Amino acid sequence: MADSTGAAEGVGTTAGTDGPLVLALDQGTSATKAILVDVRGDIVARGSVPVSLATPAPGWVEQSAEDIWRSCRRAVEQCLDGQDATRVAAVGLSTQRESLLLWERATGTPLSPLVSWLDKRTVGDASLLRALDSAELVRDVSGLPLDPMFSAPKAAWLLDHHDPERRRSRAGELCLGTVDSWLLYKLGGEHLIEVGNAARTQLFDVHRLTWDERLMRLFDVPPGVLPRVVSSQGPFPQARGLAPLPDGVPVTAVLGDSHAALFAHAGWQRGTVKATYGTGSSVMAVTSSSTRPSPGMCLTVAWDVDGPAWAVEGNIRSTGATLTWLAKLLGTDPSTLASLAADSSEGVVIVPAFGGLGAPWWDEEAVGLISGVTFGTETPQLARAALESIAFQVEDVVAAVERDIGPVVRLLADGGPTGNPLLMQLQADTSGRVVERARARDLSALGAAHLAGLGGGVWSRADLERLHRPRDAYTPDEDPDSRAARRAHWYAAVRRSRLRTSDDEGISQAAAASEPASVPGAGTLPAPPRERPLAAAGSTWGDPASGPRPHPSVIGDGS
Repeated sequence: MADSTGAAEGVGTTAGTDGPLVLALDQGTSATKAILVDVRGDIVARGSVPVSLATPAPGWVEQSAEDIWRSCRRAVEQCLDGQDATRVAAVGLSTQRESLLLWERATGTPLSPLVSWLDKRTVGDASLLRALDSAELVRDVSGLPLDPMFSAPKAAWLLDHHDPERRRSRAGELCLGTVDSWLLYKLGGEHLIEVGNAARTQLFDVHRLTWDERLMRLFDVPPGVLPRVVSSQGPFPQARGLAPLPDGVPVTAVLGDSHAALFAHAGWQRGTVKATYGTGSSVMAVTSSSTRPSPGMCLTVAWDVDGPAWAVEGNIRSTGATLTWLAKLLGTDPSTLASLAADSSEGVVIVPAFGGLGAPWWDEEAVGLISGVTFGTETPQLARAALESIAFQVEDVVAAVERDIGPVVRLLADGGPTGNPLLMQLQADTSGRVVERARARDLSALGAAHLAGLGGGVWSRADLERLHRPRDAYTPDEDPDSRAARRAHWYAAVRRSRLRTSDDEGISQAAAASEPASVPGAGTLPAPPRERPLAAAGSTWGDPASGPRPHPSVIGDGS
């Protein structure tokens, strides 16, 4: 059942005549968005430009780096049309993560496309490293599992194909960078990366907050090709080339898209978990400790604002993409699936492991499947099963997060698919929790704007605490027995999806830990014990005393 709290998001056609404005760019997988935010925290203007994906070979997913830069310029132009651009006091960036490209330092010319986080060309490399018993080193140092989603295998592949002897890399002639690094280079000519984005590369020591020599040797990535790591508030270059924005406006915040959404939710509060729904999904919660999380979960840096705040995160590969796939298969539009969905899937389960399964399973050998199909199965049951697959996957990760941070006080949702009320109700029913959907659109851009305004003096921390964040609440409306039966069907289907895995049990400990013992047939393996207890939660804004840090002037330097 849905319940609305707060007024609708304020969006006008022009900003009021008083006060500074904040411009934020959100460069995502499918679109680049720009928003303009006033001193009240209201979005007063928007721009959006689609970006395309190329699939030149099976499993390969690429984007044009220059097209991404052009999309940023066009989105800003749309957003500032009719606005007084001279009032913009600060710029913030939110970007897709893990995607990587290589360019020449002297000319800024890309030598490669942007290899997407969706790309699977390095599956064999990740498997080889796993066979060589490197997985524990990678996980202990970087906080991430060995998986082709992350940047390090892509870095090795790009250098193997463009600088096989590593001569130009060692000479400092080449730049490797994620999307934030590329955009900062285009804006101001500096080779930088924000610490939270660096933490998603798998070359970064998430505890010491610096590039790690062991990981660089493992992936054969010379330090001279890596960007300098800075905090989430910089220092960054001044923005140039974003007309009609005047050159020289300071960039005061950069965050990965999932981190930015968490910040927009005021996710620094204890027990808050956010789920961002998009092509895939990210479930994230802050913790004041860099202790290794439960199996199947990632450790990352949420942001660094006067000190680091760590987070546990689970990444799901296919959520919104599942709806797009099924709609194409059925010859319809993804937005129509909810209206087509039956009241029950009648036992049909879709496991959308189109490129393997992400958290908490991390099984690249898992295959997509549809189970429970009968002669009576029709479009309505398939539509329902597709929506349920999203809710099942998100709850699997929320349950894993809860083991690391303690009781989940609030489950907050954002992203395009959350505009579907049926999906949100299914999430509440599947989780047995109240789900609070952000009414504001573009949460990642809004989070970048909030932090940029903080850095630019537009708001104080107290102001950010007080900002109104209207939400719609969905309460569970399903009896526990029905919920347990549906989840039992889900876990049985996941086990069948994973029959090709090298795990002889057919289900890893990490996955077994996600299955509640109360679900019949959910598996027999016990949840693994935590290796080290998490420290009690403290200030998750970031605390300089909360962990080991290098010299504050340089958090990490690849030069």
